[in-house]
Amino acid sequence: MATVKELKATARPAGGKGAARAERRAGRVPGVIYGNNQPPVTISVDDADLRQRILAGRFLTTIYDIDLEGNKHRVIPRDFHLDPVRDFPVHVDFMRLGEGATIRVSVPLHILNGESAPGVKRGGTVNIVTHTIDLECSVDNIPQYVDADVSGLEISHSLHLSDIKLPSGVKSLSREDVTLVTIVPPSGYAEEQKAAAAAAAAAAGAPVAGAPAAPGAPGAPGAAPAPGAAAAAPAAAAAPAAGAKAPAGGGDKKK
Repeated sequence: MATVKELKATARPAGGKGAARAERRAGRVPGVIYGNNQPPVTISVDDADLRQRILAGRFLTTIYDIDLEGNKHRVIPRDFHLDPVRDFPVHVDFMRLGEGATIRVSVPLHILNGESAPGVKRGGTVNIVTHTIDLECSVDNIPQYVDADVSGLEISHSLHLSDIKLPSGVKSLSREDVTLVTIVPPSGYAEEQKAAAAAAAAAAGAPVAGAPAAPGAPGAPGAAPAPGAAAAAPAAAAAPAAGAKAPAGGGDKKK
């Protein structure tokens, strides 16, 4: 669960923007420690050290023991600000943690067995819909991440918050039906499914070669003649064949 790390800091006088700029010019980042019904304490931390911890990830879910001139303050980072141009930290806030306190944190989602999911084997892609989950837990029981096993997902299937098990003593602050992960179908998958369904339907309705015609169908044994067929037969028999010659002499004559 939660791992407590050490972080050194120095006290700085409470001041305005000028004092904060002076700290940054000296290679330090101004910050503050607050909470637990105690007055806030203004501090500064080493810029390179803080930047490395932020880039390492999970900075806002890691508990620190800040060594402030020999005094230890157990805290958790609550916020940090980056320079909009140069992207380095310019301020950091720490919340003081009391013994047995309960805290709300956002914990990242950790995907398990993505490559073994049936939908991925058929060409689909794992799409993380919810990257972090809001949790409520004790300060001594903060999970580093929440595991989401997608080994049973097919194409177009999803994993919801209600489908995963949270660590003991951890409560979710999000809706149970929130979608965490889904398997996105490959390009052209919908067209392939439609073509396959159309081919299956055509195959099911096509007559089998060599099979007898259904009773009552034209040409089947015992089938009734088509309307008008009986009348057409005598007429055809009485009609002279095409190209036949008339009797010689124009027929019988009285003598």
